[in-house]
Amino acid sequence: CLAAGAAMLHLHVRDQDGGHLLDAQAYREAIDAVRGAVGDDMVLQITAEAVGRYTPDEQISLVRKVHPEAASVALKELTADGEEKASAFYRWALNEGIALQHILYTPDEVRQLADMVARKAISGENLSVLYVLGRYGNGQSQPGDLLAFLNAADDAKLQPKMWSVCAFGAAEGAVALTAMSLGGHVRVGFENNVFLNNKMVAPNNAALVKQVAYGAKLLSRPVSSAHQARAYMLTGDGGGI
Repeated sequence: CLAAGAAMLHLHVRDQDGGHLLDAQAYREAIDAVRGAVGDDMVLQITAEAVGRYTPDEQISLVRKVHPEAASVALKELTADGEEKASAFYRWALNEGIALQHILYTPDEVRQLADMVARKAISGENLSVLYVLGRYGNGQSQPGDLLAFLNAADDAKLQPKMWSVCAFGAAEGAVALTAMSLGGHVRVGFENNVFLNNKMVAPNNAALVKQVAYGAKLLSRPVSSAHQARAYMLTGDGGGI
């Protein structure tokens, strides 16, 4: 994936049965293994998603214990017990230099985030969001689905420093091209889709990365290095990203 053009790895760990797992030691071992393969040439982003199994306290505890360089956190999940606990966690992560990416599943959550930023419950400094298009099962995405998120952000005057998209289903590649053409960033891979743009099953994640990197070239969107991505996420200075 690194050779194909990926600057960041979105990382999950699994239990012995392949189920979703939030376990600090498992994440430390996974991070060490990836670092052994790629060094610092990829940003490693863990996920704290609940997937219906974990509480906000467990999600927050995971990030505090692992202390990763980057983490994706679902706004809807972390605020399930109220905003105060989530807000304190967001402030802690910002002070610790952890690049948080706020996962947003619906335009309503975009509006919720905008409201929290306006009230300073979440810092607007170097704000990063991920718009999730589609769902597991029959919730296949289409490029036009992105417009509802962008319109909600515009209406709510939410101006993230970095917005990204992930998309379920075979239209993932088309969604990626649409997002890049509008100035966004993209995450692709088998978590959400296994098909190439030609509807053939991709042989690996790298093939999905490669076709997006090629599309970025056609759109004159330079593919960033991990160094550029880190600078962009944490300071807003990303050079040619």
